[in-house]
Amino acid sequence: MAKLKGSAEVDAFMASLDHALKGEIERVREVILGVSPEIGEGIKWKSPSFVMGDYFATVNLRSVDDLQIIFHLGAKVKELPEGGIQINDPKGMVKWLAKDRALVTPERDWHGLSDVVRQWIQFL
Repeated sequence: MAKLKGSAEVDAFMASLDHALKGEIERVREVILGVSPEIGEGIKWKSPSFVMGDYFATVNLRSVDDLQIIFHLGAKVKELPEGGIQINDPKGMVKWLAKDRALVTPERDWHGLSDVVRQWIQFL
C-alpha cells in the first residue's frame, strides 16, 4: 500500500511511542487508512489522527486498558443533516458523546471499525 499523506509524521511518532496498546493502534491505522485512498493521517492533539478534508478521528492515547477512537467532524461546527448522524452499529461499539462526536471502542473488531469509518466519512 502506498504511503498516504502524513504517514511519515505518524510513523516517526509511533516509532517513539511507549504505549500498552501500540500494536492495536498500528492495526487501527491500517484499517482506517484502508477504507479509502482519500483518507490521510497526521498528529492532532498529540495523537494519531485521520483526515479527509477535515480531521475526523483521533486515537485516545490516555486509555491504556481499551483501545478508544474519538470520531468527530473537525474543528469547526458543521450543520448536521436532519436526524443527525446515523451510524448502523449492531455490535454497540459507538458511544455518543455529543450529536457530532462519538467514542468508538472496536475491541479488535476490525471489520466493524471499517464499517463505522465508511459511514462516518459520509458526514464530512
